[in-house]
Amino acid sequence: MAANATTNPSQLLPLELVDKCIGSRIHIVMKSDKEIVGTLLGFDDFVSILLKGGGGIGFSSEITPEGRRITKLDQILLNGNNITMLVPGGEGPEV
Repeated sequence: MAANATTNPSQLLPLELVDKCIGSRIHIVMKSDKEIVGTLLGFDDFVSILLKGGGGIGFSSEITPEGRRITKLDQILLNGNNITMLVPGGEGPEV
């Protein structure tokens, strides 16, 4: 199947798609239901991800009993084992 994906340019492997998103905005949903938005700086084979916020763009959002809590981030390294979903170009929840 992998050989077929390389001969057909219309198919992308998952890590190829993530690689194309480097430098772009990405929305990440974690196993703990936290949501993180930022600019993708890089990733590894385990899909551990380095995000940059900068200028208040990156943020982490989680639902607490008191409501939604937003935390501004400059930079964050996420363990790939805790990532549930990646949304390229995603805006995430409203701040």
